[in-house]
Amino acid sequence: MHLIEFPREVLLGENLKSEVKNVARRLNLGERVLVLYGPKTKEIAGKEVELDLKDAFDVHSLTVWGPYMKEVEKVEKKILDLAIEWVVAVGGGSIIDVAKLASFRANVPFVSFPTTASHDGIASANASIKDLGAKTSVKARPPIAVIADVRVIKTAPHRYLAAGVGDVISNITAVRDWKLAHKIKGEYFSEYAAALSLMSAKMVMKNADVIRLGNEDAVRKVVKALISSGVAMSIAGSSRPASGAEHLFSHALDMLASKPALHGEQTGVGTIIMAYLHGINWRKIREALKRVGAPTNAYELGIDPEIIVEALTIAHTIRPERYTILGRDGLTKEAARRAAEITGVI
Repeated sequence: MHLIEFPREVLLGENLKSEVKNVARRLNLGERVLVLYGPKTKEIAGKEVELDLKDAFDVHSLTVWGPYMKEVEKVEKKILDLAIEWVVAVGGGSIIDVAKLASFRANVPFVSFPTTASHDGIASANASIKDLGAKTSVKARPPIAVIADVRVIKTAPHRYLAAGVGDVISNITAVRDWKLAHKIKGEYFSEYAAALSLMSAKMVMKNADVIRLGNEDAVRKVVKALISSGVAMSIAGSSRPASGAEHLFSHALDMLASKPALHGEQTGVGTIIMAYLHGINWRKIREALKRVGAPTNAYELGIDPEIIVEALTIAHTIRPERYTILGRDGLTKEAARRAAEITGVI
């Protein structure tokens, strides 16, 4: 059986902080709600969402300090101890991922209220938690609703929006890897999921000059693409349509670099290299990333070139069950350096 779950409502517009309660009523989510936010996102939108909900619901709140299992367990305990009926996560990827996994473990729905548009986790079923050892993400459940306030998202530094573009553009090589795994390993492949994923990538590349402006229209285009990526993953039943070797490279950088860049920034740079390995037009991908203001090399990522090379050589070990262009044996140091130099990453 192949179960496909989608968000039941997606709201995209301006001044939506007061819409959370209306969504909750329409979806009959219950009276006891837990509002999650980070220390910064509490001030950006979390406090307002919390105050607005207090008119109609029994509201509790909790600050999340990062994408770690201890935070997931802390939230899960709060949900169970207080008999919470639903959760709303107001924040970036870390807060949303913690809410996603904790609510899944506690078997309650959650609403995603993103304050940045930096990666496709805002609408997907996968949660990225940092201290899971070899595992890079955990399958959970998509949000029951996504409420994306473009005015809130627009206030975030532009690098977050550019990182969102990097995460969507990475769909190009992710789908290539998925097709390769289907051809060589007989892995399940969904043409519908792949087509939706690629369409999202093509749309952000086509609108790179608009997105660079960072206005409300730019935010709308990136958020729609990120949500489409999340839906593609739901159709596929895995992260395959949006996660390939470029994501393994990013996870390797997270392990090796003392100060990693944003997830979408790293996957964008990874996409340039993996596109070269696949023999597709990596220059066009690099140009689109440049146009939106995303990093395209080690210097712009703030990561030592030697770490880039090392990450390329160990990326294939991150998820050995996931076949990609890196193969089972990965790249030699010489091949990794050559690919990074040819593409201008180092």
